Amino acid sequence: MTKLKITYKLVSDLIPYARNSRTHSDAQVAQIAASIREFGWTNPVLLDGDNGIIAGHGRVVAAQKLGMVQIPTIELSHLTDVQKQAYVIADNKLALNADWDENLLQLEIQDLKAVDFDLSLLGFSPYELINGKSINEQDQEKKEDDEQPAEINFTIQYNIIFDHEEQQSDWYTFIKYLKDKYPDAETVAERIQLFLKSNGYVSR
Repeated sequence: MTKLKITYKLVSDLIPYARNSRTHSDAQVAQIAASIREFGWTNPVLLDGDNGIIAGHGRVVAAQKLGMVQIPTIELSHLTDVQKQAYVIADNKLALNADWDENLLQLEIQDLKAVDFDLSLLGFSPYELINGKSINEQDQEKKEDDEQPAEINFTIQYNIIFDHEEQQSDWYTFIKYLKDKYPDAETVAERIQLFLKSNGYVSR
């Protein structure tokens, strides 16, 4: 077992892997940056022995966003070229293969919520935190949806743009209210329609 040594290196010297198949959206990079601000740097970037990034691309972009000059790294120069190429994929995929103990997860979240900890730092969306479905259940539903054959579905979709976080929070609170009030309705659209009808906004 090779002993690992943490070395601080200039962010500007690190070279992203040109064929990195893992993508990082601006929103996720912002989450990583927020995590670094809250918890500090907890996970060194893995390098190939020549400043090439094997794992930690998202953290490096977050470091740039935060204006950091140096970050901790670990050299994996003992790996073969093939091993390095494979680990770029394995480092990301292996983490995705884990599941959640839903009962323990909800207990932990409720404890954090009770002390007013910023739950956005956990990485879950507001929808995931309030819609009442387990994270595993959502993952399974997404998998089942992806496996369903494509159907022609004549629907109209709208993107909701919020001016600030308070509006977004109010919207998710309203969606949770609709879910509780109309538990038999299958979609958000159906719940909104029932709400409008029951409050006299539409007559049909």
